[in-house]
Amino acid sequence: MIKHGLRFLAGVVLAAPVVAGSAYAADGLTVYNTNCSVCHQAGGAGMPGQFPVLKNRIDKIASTPEGKKYLADVVLNGLHGPIQAGGASYAGFMPSLKALSDEDIAAVLSYVASLGDTKPAPTLTADDIKAARATPKKGPEVQAERSALNAAHPIP
Repeated sequence: MIKHGLRFLAGVVLAAPVVAGSAYAADGLTVYNTNCSVCHQAGGAGMPGQFPVLKNRIDKIASTPEGKKYLADVVLNGLHGPIQAGGASYAGFMPSLKALSDEDIAAVLSYVASLGDTKPAPTLTADDIKAARATPKKGPEVQAERSALNAAHPIP
C-alpha cells in the first residue's frame, strides 16, 4: 500500500510543472510582462516616438479576421520600418516572437486586446496563431499586409 501511495505522490509532484506550464500559457499578462512590456510599457502605454501604444488600439485591430491575422503575423514575424500608429510616426523594429508557443501568443494578444474599450474584447486562439505560423512572412510582406489592412479597415 505504501509503495502505491509513493508512486501516486511522485506522479502528482512530477505533474505539477505541467499544470503550472498550462496556467502560464493562458496568462497573457505574464507573457506580456515577460516579453513585451520592456518596449510597450506596463498596460500597453507605449513610449512616445519609440514604441506604439497598444492600449485602446489592439482591440480595434483584432475586431476583424484580417486584423487578427495581421496581429498574429506581426508577433510571429516581427515588423520593421516606418509606421503610423495612434496618430504618431514610428521607425522601429519589432522582433519576431515566434519562439513563443501558439498558446502564449494567443494569450498575450487577447490580453492586449482586453486593454481596449471594445466589449466583449476580441480574443485570439492558438488555432489562429497556428494558421498564421503555417505561412511565415518576411518584413516587407508584413508591411504590405499592414498597408492592405489599413486601406480596408483603418488601423488606429
